[in-house]
Amino acid sequence: MTVLSSVAPFVTVLVGLLGLAIGSFLNVVVYRVPAGMSVVAPASSCPGCGHEIRRRDNVPVVSWLLLRARCRDCSAPISARYPLVEAATGLLFVVVAMFSMLAPWSPLAGLDGTRGLVRGALLLAAFLYLMAISVSLTLIDLDTHTLPNRIVLPAYIVLPLLLLAASAVSGDWAAALRGLIGLVVLGSVYLALALAVPGGMGLGDVKLAGVLGLVLAYLGWGPLAVGSFGAFLLGGTFAIVLLVVRRAGRRSGIPFGPWMLAGAWLGIAVGAPVWDLYLGVLGLA
Repeated sequence: MTVLSSVAPFVTVLVGLLGLAIGSFLNVVVYRVPAGMSVVAPASSCPGCGHEIRRRDNVPVVSWLLLRARCRDCSAPISARYPLVEAATGLLFVVVAMFSMLAPWSPLAGLDGTRGLVRGALLLAAFLYLMAISVSLTLIDLDTHTLPNRIVLPAYIVLPLLLLAASAVSGDWAAALRGLIGLVVLGSVYLALALAVPGGMGLGDVKLAGVLGLVLAYLGWGPLAVGSFGAFLLGGTFAIVLLVVRRAGRRSGIPFGPWMLAGAWLGIAVGAPVWDLYLGVLGLA
C-alpha cells in the first residue's frame, strides 16, 4: 500500500468539503461572469429584497435546507439550483480524488515517498481546478451559449504551472512536452473546424480545446485520442436524439462546450485502458 492510498479516506473527505465550498462560489461565478460583474464584490444578496446574505445563511446545502428554500428576510423562494450545484461539485471533487488515488491507471497510482506525494498533490490540484471550471463553463454555456474568457484564459496559466511543477518534481519532462503538443494540436483542429464551418464552432470552443488538449496529452496519447473523439461522439449522439424527438432543428444552436468537457473527463478517467484495448484489438499493442 502506497502512502497516497493510505491517506485516501482523509483526503477524500477534505476534498469533498472543499468541493462544497467551491460549489457555493461557482454559483456566484455562473451568475456574475456572463453579466460582466465582479465575482468578489459586492457580497451576495437576495435578488428579491437586496438584503446581504448572512454568513450563517451561506453554508453550502445546509443553509438552503434550514431556510426551507426561502430568503430569511423576504421569504422569496431560493432556486434549488444553488444547493444542487454545491452538492454536485462536492460529489465530483470526491470522484476525482478517489479516481486519482485508487484507479490502477491513474497518473497518481504507485506514487510514494516525498516526491511522489508532492507530484500527486500537484496533479490532484490540476484535476480539481479543471473540474471546477468544467462545472462553471458547462452551466454558463447551457445558459448563454458562451465560454467566457474570464474563465478559460486563466486556465492557460494555472494548469501549465501545476503540470510543469509536477514534471519538475518527477523529472517527467516528456509528459510536459506531450502536453504542449496536445495544446497546439487540439487547438489547431478546433480552429480549422471553426474556419471551415462558420457558425458551427465558436472561438470559445477553440480556446477551451487548447486547455483540454494540454491536460489530456500530458496524461498520454490514449487519453487525448479518447477524450477528443468522445466529445464528438457524445455531442453528436445528443444532437441526433434532439432531432429525433423534435426538440431541435438542423439549424438549432447546441452548446458544444459541455460535450467537450464531458469527452475530456472520459479521456481522463478511462482513456488509457480504452486506448490500450483498442490497440490490442488492432494487434498493435
